[in-house]
Amino acid sequence: MSLIVFAVVFATAAFAQQTQQMDAKAVEAQLRQTTAGYPGKVHLLPATMETTQWGWFDNAQPPVMEIDSGDTVVLETMMHSHNQVIPGKTVDELKKLRTDFPGRGPHTITGPIYVRGAAPGDVLKVDILRVVPRAYAANFNLPGLFGLFPDRFQDGQVKYLYLDMDQKTAKFSPEIEIPLAPFPGTLGVARAEPGQYSTVPPGPYGGNLDIRDIVAGTTLYLPVFVDGALLWTGDSHAAQGNGEINLTALETAFKELVLNVSVIKGQSLEYPRGETPTDWITIGINESLDLALEMAKAETTKFLSEQRGISTEDAAALMSEVSDCRISQVVNRVRGIHCLNPKNLRAEKDVQYPTASTAEYFVTSDRGSDLNQVMANASMAMIELLQREKGVSRLDAYALASMRMDCRLSKMDAEEKGLSCLLPKSIWVND
Repeated sequence: MSLIVFAVVFATAAFAQQTQQMDAKAVEAQLRQTTAGYPGKVHLLPATMETTQWGWFDNAQPPVMEIDSGDTVVLETMMHSHNQVIPGKTVDELKKLRTDFPGRGPHTITGPIYVRGAAPGDVLKVDILRVVPRAYAANFNLPGLFGLFPDRFQDGQVKYLYLDMDQKTAKFSPEIEIPLAPFPGTLGVARAEPGQYSTVPPGPYGGNLDIRDIVAGTTLYLPVFVDGALLWTGDSHAAQGNGEINLTALETAFKELVLNVSVIKGQSLEYPRGETPTDWITIGINESLDLALEMAKAETTKFLSEQRGISTEDAAALMSEVSDCRISQVVNRVRGIHCLNPKNLRAEKDVQYPTASTAEYFVTSDRGSDLNQVMANASMAMIELLQREKGVSRLDAYALASMRMDCRLSKMDAEEKGLSCLLPKSIWVND
């Protein structure tokens, strides 16, 4: 009899505790809703130790928020390593944050956000409505670690820059200003596979794509692999070059990232796609740039065939005439290429592929069958060119190329790839 009484009391207490927890979550969800001029219900998601993770994403992580399709989330992000990459930290301290925590990425990610109704096979549409960064950002290369040239840069450097959002510039030095164009370097959903994984490599789930064209006013479409999609974001950037060669962009945190999130039924994607006011973005990702290019070509051919109602053979032949493909990044273990494809079917491609410096740009270029080597050659040539022409240090040249160099694919044949890397001379404001 006493055992029965104990069981009843225990069950009652457990039920009461569970009810209290459910009530607390409901109260929290209610207190996070607000009124604002954005579509759907508007939710506020602060970046706290409870709503963020450092360097890992785990499918088993309980959602920090649940929303309906069509709702808007106004969220914050943190600097890397749970806000430890902040002005005053030395490059040796930043390196220690990586070497003392092997395996995990440097990023702090906010989420996951559970989207009701999202199921495997759906597409998650994420409209980026507004991006407001923190007042400062950092660019750094870690001595002997990561980046495109870890062997050649055994010395490291970190620079902290003030972000003047009124002027939309950051002064790298008294003579050099970096134009700001903030965007989320990482925006993704949960993988199909359970478990914990690093935030560094991008994949079919999106994640650390580092595509600098995905700014406010654009949209990212992501395939859904698990119920609720489990949306997450981080690695917030104030500016980035196409290549991001020294490992980092202008790394910051967002005071405000406004995302409107919708579930699209009846359509499917194998890989993410982007949309700007003028273009559709297709991507290719692989540890090898050569294979990333082949994937970008396959994705773009498929897209052009669908968009224009033409055969895949005709779409493949058309790609070089209409698609503008660039190196997204080469430092995330899995390298990326993205292609801009015009919405206007009558638009003529207007992209220059210079092979020597012009009045507006410092230019380096290279050709060859190995795109990884072509990218390395053109990038190192740019670092040396900036030292020679502008007298900047090799570490500053590495940083400037990482934040402003734009590497464009001029030739995409398997036998020969061509690359033109441009860096605008206009960043030297006193010339």
